[in-house]
Amino acid sequence: MATKKIPYGISDFQRLSEDDFYYVDKTRFIKEIEKAPSFLFLIRPRRFGKSLWLSMLELYYDINAGEQFEELFGKYYIGQHPTPEHNSYLILNFNFAQVNPDPEVLLQSFEEHTALCFERFNSKYAHLLGEGYLEGYAKRPNAESRLEYIANSCSEAGQPVYLIIDEYDNFTNVVLSRYGHSRYHDLTHGAGFFRFFFNKIKGATTGAGASFKRMFISGVSPVTLDDVTSGFNIASMITLDPRFNEVLGFTEGEVREMLDYYKAEGTWEGDTDEVLDVMRKWYDNYCFSPDCTDVKMYNPDMVLYFVNYLTANRTMPKTLVDNNVRTDYKKLQYLIILDKHLNGNFSRIKEIAEKGEISTDIQTSFPAEDLIEPNNFTSLLFYFGILSIDRVEYGDPVLKVPNLTIRQILFSYIEQGYKDADVFKIKIIELRDLMRNMAYHGDWRPVFEYFAQEVKNQTGIRDYIEGEKAIQTLHLVYMNLTNYFVIFPEQEMNKGFSDLWMSPNFLNHPEMQFCYVVEFKYLRHEATDAEVTAKVEEARTQLLQYAGDAKYTQAKGHTTLRRIAVVYRGWEMAALEEVMN
Repeated sequence: MATKKIPYGISDFQRLSEDDFYYVDKTRFIKEIEKAPSFLFLIRPRRFGKSLWLSMLELYYDINAGEQFEELFGKYYIGQHPTPEHNSYLILNFNFAQVNPDPEVLLQSFEEHTALCFERFNSKYAHLLGEGYLEGYAKRPNAESRLEYIANSCSEAGQPVYLIIDEYDNFTNVVLSRYGHSRYHDLTHGAGFFRFFFNKIKGATTGAGASFKRMFISGVSPVTLDDVTSGFNIASMITLDPRFNEVLGFTEGEVREMLDYYKAEGTWEGDTDEVLDVMRKWYDNYCFSPDCTDVKMYNPDMVLYFVNYLTANRTMPKTLVDNNVRTDYKKLQYLIILDKHLNGNFSRIKEIAEKGEISTDIQTSFPAEDLIEPNNFTSLLFYFGILSIDRVEYGDPVLKVPNLTIRQILFSYIEQGYKDADVFKIKIIELRDLMRNMAYHGDWRPVFEYFAQEVKNQTGIRDYIEGEKAIQTLHLVYMNLTNYFVIFPEQEMNKGFSDLWMSPNFLNHPEMQFCYVVEFKYLRHEATDAEVTAKVEEARTQLLQYAGDAKYTQAKGHTTLRRIAVVYRGWEMAALEEVMN
């Protein structure tokens, strides 16, 4: 039997099943879906397998796919444990990512997309809806009237409909972020066509003989659904439901099983634990329910990107961040940095980057006009996958950036925010040259002196320097863009927490010679020289304590570890020393 293909970029379940792609079986969750309310709404981050899941639901429930059931599902859990509802619905689906968000053509694009979806529905099911159905449909001039006609025709014919909507908020998010609240409001409030379309959906689910029996909607945030709520208040949100924590995403056991399968097939060689250690840092630690903090998920797109490269090249990719993920998250930057004045949203991001975590209630519903509210904005970062549930303390979820991939994306928001607002800019090429010398030749002093000089010259950044965390994050954000080190803030080391552990990036630079642990200290502008000296001694004590940790010995490999103390007084560097044994 041929080795299973890797379904990187595949969201068509029929192709995946028939062409023998590797599939992490999530079909067992269909039973839980049928136990839940009939109209469901699931939020997951971008590139997290939503479209494949909806494609699988479509084929499982499609009345026309009954003859293919064994071929499509026989080898999976649900094929061996089918529910009574399989292949018993007419499927109507939309993917609003295909709608052009430009306000000048938005309505036309929406009408064209829905018309194509209705035509696909008609080609599959018109024969079940009685004579004259197509003639009646042809008289309907727009999306809402066609939807209403289809719903009524299915009701009269006694045919139940399963409605599936993928990327329900794709074009509305773009309208909100690029064209402003006014344009967005016109879509989702009052007589807005999108609001009215959802009114018609609600109408198809209510009343005697309603034909829309089940519904599954997916997206990346609850904002749009909240804004059409008065016309559409029937969907049950299952995003935080512990039953569905693992419905999308891969557990570590599932990732290990995949790696072991391809290793047994001879497509790669090496240590599975070593590979998993890299993947865990870059792709893991998503959790979507406060009741399931002991089960974390890997982003499936990131995993498949990695395994696809690993099996094709027999080595791990040097570029660990999939550019498709980076590009998709770039689209969200407009929602996070809403203007060039570094508003409260930007301050929230900076605070999260500095503290590393934040405790908050996760808001399940809020309108776009309230995005600036701190809890709402933090919740939005959770839905986007920028933050994930780490643990629960005192009854509240504690959210953290899940992995190094998302941390890079978060740092890019900070760097771009400073640049857009003309607060702070660094010549990355110049910094990269300095970091190369730091990694290969141990020439570390020019790097820190470069930062100090830029902070001194660029006065706009001074308002954002309010302690050692701010100094630490400033270095972390920009050093991280050079790719010579894998940099961990607040790394636990020998009963302490180092400010920066600059671990060698052997994937990209196998011959680098030096790694670093850095401790930052901060004093008010008027502090005395004696206070500076005391801070240096404090940093020295901590650095020597950290150096005794076995993590350094294991991670540094053949490199030489150097310990650096940096003390700032106000916005000026007051001390820079290497701590020797």
